[in-house]
Amino acid sequence: MPKFISLFSLTSDTLARFIEHPEDRRGAVARSAEAAGGRLEAYYWMFGPYDGLAIVEMPDAAAAAAVVLANTSSGAFKHMETHALIEADDLVAILQTAQALRPSYRPPGQPGG
Repeated sequence: MPKFISLFSLTSDTLARFIEHPEDRRGAVARSAEAAGGRLEAYYWMFGPYDGLAIVEMPDAAAAAAVVLANTSSGAFKHMETHALIEADDLVAILQTAQALRPSYRPPGQPGG
């Protein structure tokens, strides 16, 4: 199954409520992923521009997008950014495909179009 990483920042109101009522959010995140046929692989809190991240396995990009939309519509997040993850074992085949496709692209301003 494809994997996705979501980096998130919570609103100040959400953080205030979280401090008033501390809880482990892994269960809620796992249930959200499972409801769309996926699985939570990792969940971390961190310092910096993001408050945390979640790595999930999802059936496809549409399922991942649906979970992100459902979660962000709660209003709890200031920012959420989600990316598909590429397995290291897949990189050589991807690069070979890119090599084969390279001649089909003409950069802007280059003649021959």
